[in-house]
Amino acid sequence: MQVKDTMSVSIKTCKKETTIKDIATIMCFNKISGLPVVDDDGMLIGIVSEKDILCSMFPDMRELVEGGSKVDFEAMEKDYSSVLVKTVGDIMTKDVFVVSPEQPILRAASMMWLRKFRRIPVTENNKLVGILSMGDVHKAVFQENLLSNSV
Repeated sequence: MQVKDTMSVSIKTCKKETTIKDIATIMCFNKISGLPVVDDDGMLIGIVSEKDILCSMFPDMRELVEGGSKVDFEAMEKDYSSVLVKTVGDIMTKDVFVVSPEQPILRAASMMWLRKFRRIPVTENNKLVGILSMGDVHKAVFQENLLSNSV
């Protein structure tokens, strides 16, 4: 079974100019943890996740450790509004691992497992064509085995 047989093609995306407030709203209302970032031609240029948003709230931990400063987590939480005005381009991950539609789904799943990803963009010539999640892989393998074997 190949990635193209299992991937989701109806995916939400964003642009690098999109504000964090807008993508946080999309993530919260749609119960998704990240969005591929595409340019006007649909080319994948990055990915932004809840982790990226939350990490942008924290100061450089190296500076804190070296400076011996105390961290005021409550103040950081209240400062969340300062993160919301940033843009996706400010915090997105630019080096994105991708898979091709022709890859076997278990090979793609092994890449996700090694990198501790729950989902991975699917591209053809760097153009975003879908997204594959661990859930998609599990469901496909389960259905294929359930239909071929009476378990």
